[in-house]
Amino acid sequence: MSLIRPFRGLRPAPGFAKQVAAPPYDVLSSAEARVMAKGNPASFLHVNKPEIDLPEDVSLYDDRVYGQAVTNLRRFIAEGTLVQDPQPWLYLYRQTMGKHQQYGLMACVSAEEYERDLIKRHELTRQDKEDDRTRHVADTDCNAGPVFLTYRAQPEIDALASGIAARTPDEDFVADDGIGHTLWIIKDAKSIEALVALFAAIPATCVADGHHRSASAARVARMRREKNPSHRGDEEYNFFLAVLFPHDQLQILDYNRLVKDLHGLTEEAFLAQVKEKFDVSPTDSPKPAAVREFGMYLGGKWYRLKAPSFTTDGLTRPRAFGTSL
Repeated sequence: MSLIRPFRGLRPAPGFAKQVAAPPYDVLSSAEARVMAKGNPASFLHVNKPEIDLPEDVSLYDDRVYGQAVTNLRRFIAEGTLVQDPQPWLYLYRQTMGKHQQYGLMACVSAEEYERDLIKRHELTRQDKEDDRTRHVADTDCNAGPVFLTYRAQPEIDALASGIAARTPDEDFVADDGIGHTLWIIKDAKSIEALVALFAAIPATCVADGHHRSASAARVARMRREKNPSHRGDEEYNFFLAVLFPHDQLQILDYNRLVKDLHGLTEEAFLAQVKEKFDVSPTDSPKPAAVREFGMYLGGKWYRLKAPSFTTDGLTRPRAFGTSL
């Protein structure tokens, strides 16, 4: 089964959504985040990239960074930039990218199901990044960003989502990067109960993005479970924030690489080093043709790289998938 649970969302106050909205913590460097948040005290980067409010020489893993995240989150709440909904609800979220749209259900999902491999993983994780997000979740006592999950599309869920999306949205804006974000709050108990029951019949979901976020949330759940002698299983720490998209609405984009700086190497020397890890061949098309392939653009030419094997040094291997989607 796939357990979902409504929650009391902590959302931007009316009129603040575009100011608060920010990219995920791991797609920007600290320097890029400082530039993006400059002049915008409401940017959520102050919470998920709190080092931007500290001197540049402070380590990303310094205690002060996590303390700053807590301070900034409390400020957002105290000033009314973020307001918590009065009761647990579900939320329908739409992303619009050009002509493409995808609809996801925002809910809390089970850390126990993650540990039982009912929430599947396909990537390795780095210990340092896991440690960082674990500390961030534990100190702020919140999930600062959802895990992106996907599931086998179900007509009944699609029908419910279509009906909800026909209503006037509660939030609707286009970010500076051109991506549209639309949100509907699902308040009626009948719709919530129906969605919970429909997802309970789905055997498994899969992490599309957010392997470190999900691993960290599960670690916090274990830590708090072990420290709670009265643990029941329904405490908030047993669940983490996710947005669940049906598989047939997703776009899987190429994971190609652009080489901009050879750091003093010639193209031949650089390619020789790449060939130590990958099978490399010239190509006219960067579109990957098989698993473990991607394109690399170097010196005006495309190359196809295929990984014959990979190292797991410093990484945590995902567990076996078990039940299929």
